[in-house]
Amino acid sequence: MMMPFLPIAIVGSLLVLAFVLRPLLKQSRPLVIALGGSGLFIALALYWMLGTPLALDPAMRRAPATLDEAAAQLQARLALDPANADAWRVLAQIYASQGNHDKAADAAGRAATLDPKNPDVLVAAAEARAMAAPEHHFDAQGLAWLDAAIQRNPRHQRALWFKGIALRQAGRDADAVATWETLLPLVDAKAAAVLGAQIDVARGAAKLPPRPQTATAQTSNGLQVRVMLGSGVDVAKLDPSTPVFVIARQAGGTPMPVAVEKHTLAELPLVVTLDDGDSPMPTARLSMVKSVEVLARISRSGSATRGDGDIETTPVRVDLPASTPVQLEFGK
Repeated sequence: MMMPFLPIAIVGSLLVLAFVLRPLLKQSRPLVIALGGSGLFIALALYWMLGTPLALDPAMRRAPATLDEAAAQLQARLALDPANADAWRVLAQIYASQGNHDKAADAAGRAATLDPKNPDVLVAAAEARAMAAPEHHFDAQGLAWLDAAIQRNPRHQRALWFKGIALRQAGRDADAVATWETLLPLVDAKAAAVLGAQIDVARGAAKLPPRPQTATAQTSNGLQVRVMLGSGVDVAKLDPSTPVFVIARQAGGTPMPVAVEKHTLAELPLVVTLDDGDSPMPTARLSMVKSVEVLARISRSGSATRGDGDIETTPVRVDLPASTPVQLEFGK
């Protein structure tokens, strides 16, 4: 329906020009040809700058009702305007939300190529590329994008966080420590507790001395939990996006959590700090109980409630306030 538009526009323009310029035809044929050609050129130029046949398509005039429709509209627009970095970036987000990480990586990479001075675009491209890679590893291109983003904005939190992960994946634990310690003063207290625990793990792997403030990292009403995968779990049979719940429930009480956080299998090993902000009910908070049972659950159903096929760690009883982190290991 859209394809005949351009030929019709050309024919229509020629007919109008022929009618208007007909009186001059006998007097100056070259002048008529010149005026006609320039008029047609201007009409086509205005068409490409100001108009588009997509505007005639009813599907393009309405707001998309689904992600598939939104992706189709963006693909159609990018066919006409492939240098639109914003459109590529949005398309990458749509693909990622649909779980199509290969297409998301390609679209985000195109956005980064078109807009290489935008740190947010560069970080998004590095993240999308890692999500599409085996075991979510950052490769040399992803690390280069993160470095470029940090060069543009040395305080870019997501860039610093992802670069630390990329460096640890590459076995450069000391460099990861340096990167994350740059990030540490930029985040809030809760994020600092989680990040600090990751720094401690990286410092241990790099055989560096512990941080002086490690002993005080525990908050007054918080509970630090470290979750690891043991050799008894066959990770190859599990999707990396499988939810992992870290749960604290009142010891000897109901199974209803007093604190819970949701993560994914790809994030393991994982360090979290459970506190009152993680309570699903304001009337049953972590700070209101004296002891808890702490466990982690790999949920095949995606629900925090235990289901068939779920994998759990052995519950650990903890008296509050706790002075040391709780260690949980799947398959142990």
